[in-house]
Amino acid sequence: MASYNALDSHSPSPYGFTPYGSGDPYYHSSTGYIAPANNAKKYSSPWIKFGVPVGILVVAGAILAAVLATRHNHSASASASSGSSSSGSPAAASSAIGAKNAVGIFPTATDSEFMVPIYPSTTNAAAFSTPTFNPSDVALAWPADPFSPSNPDRPRLIAPQYKWDVLSNRIANDPYLKYWNDTIFGNATAYYSLPVVAYFMDGGSGILDNAREVKMRIKAFAYVARMTNDTKWVDRAWAEIQNAAGNGTTAFGPATDKWNSAHFLDTAEFSAAYGIAYDWLYDFWTPAQKSQMLFTLNLYGLQPGLSVYQAGSTFGWWSNGTYGNWNCVCNGGLTMAALAILGDDTTGNAAALLGYTINNAKQNCAQTVTPDGTNLETANYWYFATTGHAEMASSLVAAAGSDFGLFTVNQNFSLTGLYHMYVHGSTTLFEYGDHGPNKYSTTANAMFLYASQYDMPQYSLFQRDQVDAADPWSMFWYDPTISGAFWNGLPLDHAFNNNVDQWVSMRSSWTDVSALYVAMKAGTLMGHLTHGDLDCGDFVLDALGTRFAGELGSGDYNAPGYFAAETQNSTRWLYYRKRTEGQNTILVNQQNQLVTAQPTMTFGSSGTTQGSSTVFNAPVNSTAFAVFDLTSAYSAVTSFLRGVRLLNGRRQVLIQDEINATGTVMWRMHTNATIALGANSQSATLTRDGQTMIVTLLNAPSGAQFAVSNAVRLAGDPPLPANATDQPNPGVSVLSISLPAGQYSLQVLFNPQWPGLASSSYVTPPSVPLSSWSLTSHD
Repeated sequence: MASYNALDSHSPSPYGFTPYGSGDPYYHSSTGYIAPANNAKKYSSPWIKFGVPVGILVVAGAILAAVLATRHNHSASASASSGSSSSGSPAAASSAIGAKNAVGIFPTATDSEFMVPIYPSTTNAAAFSTPTFNPSDVALAWPADPFSPSNPDRPRLIAPQYKWDVLSNRIANDPYLKYWNDTIFGNATAYYSLPVVAYFMDGGSGILDNAREVKMRIKAFAYVARMTNDTKWVDRAWAEIQNAAGNGTTAFGPATDKWNSAHFLDTAEFSAAYGIAYDWLYDFWTPAQKSQMLFTLNLYGLQPGLSVYQAGSTFGWWSNGTYGNWNCVCNGGLTMAALAILGDDTTGNAAALLGYTINNAKQNCAQTVTPDGTNLETANYWYFATTGHAEMASSLVAAAGSDFGLFTVNQNFSLTGLYHMYVHGSTTLFEYGDHGPNKYSTTANAMFLYASQYDMPQYSLFQRDQVDAADPWSMFWYDPTISGAFWNGLPLDHAFNNNVDQWVSMRSSWTDVSALYVAMKAGTLMGHLTHGDLDCGDFVLDALGTRFAGELGSGDYNAPGYFAAETQNSTRWLYYRKRTEGQNTILVNQQNQLVTAQPTMTFGSSGTTQGSSTVFNAPVNSTAFAVFDLTSAYSAVTSFLRGVRLLNGRRQVLIQDEINATGTVMWRMHTNATIALGANSQSATLTRDGQTMIVTLLNAPSGAQFAVSNAVRLAGDPPLPANATDQPNPGVSVLSISLPAGQYSLQVLFNPQWPGLASSSYVTPPSVPLSSWSLTSHD
């Protein structure tokens, strides 16, 4: 919610979201359980595609040695990797695909503030049908892999040669692929004229931005070079390769450890970039260039990576029980690089690394998804974890014909696409906790791969309209035989009720940027790799195309003690954006919530689904609610329940708190809106982006009234560490209610001022104890 400063790589934009996408040379980045139809597709072909000495693969360990066998056509595996199911007759498939092509790209525009799709207001039963894959469309389906010993074994990463061979035809027959291809060419052109990426050490965040920007550029240059055979793109990629090795015209980092292994994310992303360049442009490089790349990659990437496993280096903490993005990115980058040079590498590092990274990623990276599909860290760190996981798994399938269990070792991984869809509001993410550094080459395009892998076409249909979809990986992960609309039959509400990450998502439409969206969370406050906040009961609220209650996002990653620990007295909890007072929840006795909290959640929904049309008006009795018991989050509370529900056909929101506290009580909500208090301060009018929300305090206890303040640390807060400053929150106001210790029921009603809706059409809900809430309790 704080203003975004383009010069600060860790400052958020209006809600901590760093937009990125087509044409920008500096892009930085339900109700009910929807089960995958057949869990995961298996890659079982027992072969290795590239010809390397048996001895090297044996050194790599039993994981890769098990698949070393006779090379043969693997049509069954290729069919599985396409993600196509067998549903639908050829005639039906042709009709559906024809309708899709007639519509073209669904969104008619992109909102400039929030960068979200804006869908046309229309009904098209043919195009907006039930999501499905239609493999009978031979113009779009991948052919069987024609591999034979006479065919080249490159490229190995992401997509084998036979997929490149038919890509132009697929582009000509699918509007999304054509649009993405054009955008990638446009991005490559923009990057081409820029100076090489300059070395910049960003304190504790290292040179990660540098690494990811180099990777982003290499992906674009290599893709365009392979599509055109124009060596100017190879030459431009070589300039980045030389520069990152310290062999360019300007200095790049220290004389040793140029890829900053102390912050191993940097090392891994540079390794991935080198792997992509080496593999995708293999036939363009001279022997001297290959030799230089092998030397640099081993020196700064693979050898430090191998020491993580063989020597237990201090910078390898991420390899030991770390269920998060670090493990995915590090193992993913090392694996891509090792696969790229395997057979050419005379050091043995590549083969040896593959004996470690795959199993380690299965034990750690694949576990970053919790049992309900939620990411263990945050909504934004989901991007980094899934990108690393997907790149690694996809490259293994392309090179070796097997994902080695990365897709299946966590039976809940198939649900992570649902998490990503429901954590998206009408404007942007429910971005609780830290949002991470600039995304650059990191996208949500793993959704395309997971759609095929888990037979969840909704994932792909959702992602293809997003601003980050135009990416070289999308050209191979997206299955254009898909048809339908992601929202058709998809519940509007979903509860994620794993104790680690309890949260609820509720909305009035999937396709209207002006729709009502409210999400609220609880869950444990430890175990999120120091990326969480003390935020049980936190919520966001969208309506009328803007966000009225929002998140502050990350603090300063380089602030003293910011990532020190998640214990109660951690320095991290001194910073406003991480403290309980910096969240949209109740503050008691001006104290942080207890990190030992174990909240519980009750959820109910009418189960409303949208149907095929982009135009949807919920029935008047359509509703959803959640009640969280947050008592365990506070030391000065005898009992505390917080409830949120949709009213009046999903046009109004009620948040109700029932609390018995032995300390002072403060209700708090952060907003970028301008706030005007009403008579007796019993209401507040919020205006933002030309839209209005009226917030009313119902059945107010004696002395309860709204107040407005700045989003700054409260007087009496414990001091910050020496020489530390707090992240400013310009333009953010806090709407609050302050009360002395006691027992209260606070009912706050949110009424977006919908165009054309008369004041008499708004409802004033009855006062119902949270213990008595039901689907019909407020009728």
